[in-house]
Amino acid sequence: MLLTPSSPGRKSPAQKFDAVVLAAFSPIDARWAKRLRELDIAVDEVPMVRAINPDTVSWPPEIVADGPVPLSRLVPAGLDKRGKPTRARIVLFRRALELRADSRPELLALVHNILVQQVATYLGVDPEEVSPVGDGNID
Repeated sequence: MLLTPSSPGRKSPAQKFDAVVLAAFSPIDARWAKRLRELDIAVDEVPMVRAINPDTVSWPPEIVADGPVPLSRLVPAGLDKRGKPTRARIVLFRRALELRADSRPELLALVHNILVQQVATYLGVDPEEVSPVGDGNID
């Protein structure tokens, strides 16, 4: 059987993960679009932040982690090295997330839950406000 470039079997792991991120973010964006206009969502393969001591790691609220492994990071708006303004963004670490899910539905729920936590941190609200149980929550 031949697969066209656009068929699902031909999508790279990164493209498949991007589709999961879009699906996981959709119910959050539908509810909070006006307040999330200045927020970007990005994906990195692996985290560039590491715990200094994995046995006693304590992450700040802008990092969601599984023990010593960061799963995502909220980067605030600021200035780049040249002094140009940057937008706030949530960075999801694809490989770390994929390794923690056994199926696509499990990955979708994990990514959604992390996005809920990060959006709550960004907005300064409780995660339950971002995605109340039974209200578009993917769990």
